[in-house]
Amino acid sequence: MKALNLMSFDQHFHLVHPEEFSHLTQDSSALAIFTDFKKHIPQAVVFNMPAMHAESMMRKAHVRLKVVVDKEGELVGTISVNELEEQKMFQVQQENGISKEEVLVQDLMIPRQKIKALEYDELAQASIGDVLETLNQNHQQHCLVVDSDEKQIRGVISATDIARRLHIPLPTERKTTFFDIFMALRPH
Repeated sequence: MKALNLMSFDQHFHLVHPEEFSHLTQDSSALAIFTDFKKHIPQAVVFNMPAMHAESMMRKAHVRLKVVVDKEGELVGTISVNELEEQKMFQVQQENGISKEEVLVQDLMIPRQKIKALEYDELAQASIGDVLETLNQNHQQHCLVVDSDEKQIRGVISATDIARRLHIPLPTERKTTFFDIFMALRPH
């Protein structure tokens, strides 16, 4: 046996990730960018969690969408950073006469009955470009995927993940509003 040489390394070394080694294009299979819940645990929050807490968790984890579940773990909606924006929380506060801390995820989420989803069998036949076009036409950043045959919510597709994997820029999701400026300048 012989000992191997240990070396020092500098800032020129790059930490690699598996997705860097699979070259994807818009013509690649849509399944390549699909987060399959058979392989990945869904990112979830409970419906009665304070919205401020959910927003903080999502930002720290760099997650832009979570499924919202009930006490039994079944999907009741979705929540994204867009629904958790300050203006929407403020509106719920005003409508219900409650404090910011009392605004819950369920007050801001997109309920299950309003969610549009892609069918898994159709996704399996589609390209990444097809998915991008669908998300663009429907002004969506995320889309759930369902398997109707199995009656399962199978996974999610994210425009942010697609942009990262294809190394393309994503258009800005929303512009700064007067309300954003007002809230930033307001004394806390």
